[in-house]
Amino acid sequence: FPASEGFFAYQNVQHDPGLLLLLHSGIFYEFIPAAEYFNPNPTYLTIGQVETGVNYALVVSSNAGLWRYSLGDTVKFTSLHPYKLVVSGRIKHFISAFGEHVIGEEVEQALRRTMVHYTEVEVVEFTVAPYVTTGAGQSRHEWLIEFARMPDNLAAFENELNAQLRQLNTYYDDLIAGNILSGLKIQALPPQAFQQYMKSLGKLGGQNKVPRLSNDRVIADALLALPDVRTD
Repeated sequence: FPASEGFFAYQNVQHDPGLLLLLHSGIFYEFIPAAEYFNPNPTYLTIGQVETGVNYALVVSSNAGLWRYSLGDTVKFTSLHPYKLVVSGRIKHFISAFGEHVIGEEVEQALRRTMVHYTEVEVVEFTVAPYVTTGAGQSRHEWLIEFARMPDNLAAFENELNAQLRQLNTYYDDLIAGNILSGLKIQALPPQAFQQYMKSLGKLGGQNKVPRLSNDRVIADALLALPDVRTD
């Protein structure tokens, strides 16, 4: 787990995805629960307070002069004896337009779980954005997906995807149960839509990726404005 700010962890067991955290290299680690990151006064946890299976924003202070510097990465501990973690995403890639605190790992996992039940489906690329309206219970998440193979029943696929995300994120579940949000909506994009979008930005190539989700509609609206995109 290297970065310009320091070297934080490494894989010490070949088939274990968990990275061994370096605790004696002049770096002091703090961890903010991802759901609190954008709060005015989030909780800062030390290494002795972390739990496995929780997404944390990683904050470091170092003997090179860094002081409570947020790397922008989220990590999740897989072991506490010893301390091992995986990088689970980027803290700036999130949706919390309604207070739901949904992160990239959750939307990816929800889609993977859904595709287990719809084995005919192949996804090329996707991104998620908030869709805000004034009517009660009409705002929602909008998933823009480029399929290589569409689901046989898109409405059923949407419902399963929504159910999986509700299981993964209790805030999202509460907002739907409270009629603040409606279930998610999928916009199926034509072939090469994401490629066209990245090309329009001058960022076509393997080193550049479309964020899995955004807290605004900049990417979503640009994709929907492409030629041959039909919105429902």
